[in-house]
Amino acid sequence: MAGGEAGSKVVRLVAFLGAGVICTSAINLWRDFERKKVTQQTAAEIAEKQQLGSMVKKAVE
Repeated sequence: MAGGEAGSKVVRLVAFLGAGVICTSAINLWRDFERKKVTQQTAAEIAEKQQLGSMVKKAVE
């Protein structure tokens, strides 16, 4: 009986560690997704500002 209890404890430990790895991977993927989204938004804002700046220069000329 003692061997069965130790085995179930090991299985629970491995399952717990596996869940931790899966959650950590999901968190890292979410962070990468959010970082890419912010980078794209920033690039779009910079491009828009540059376009507006060139339009102002043309209007002044």
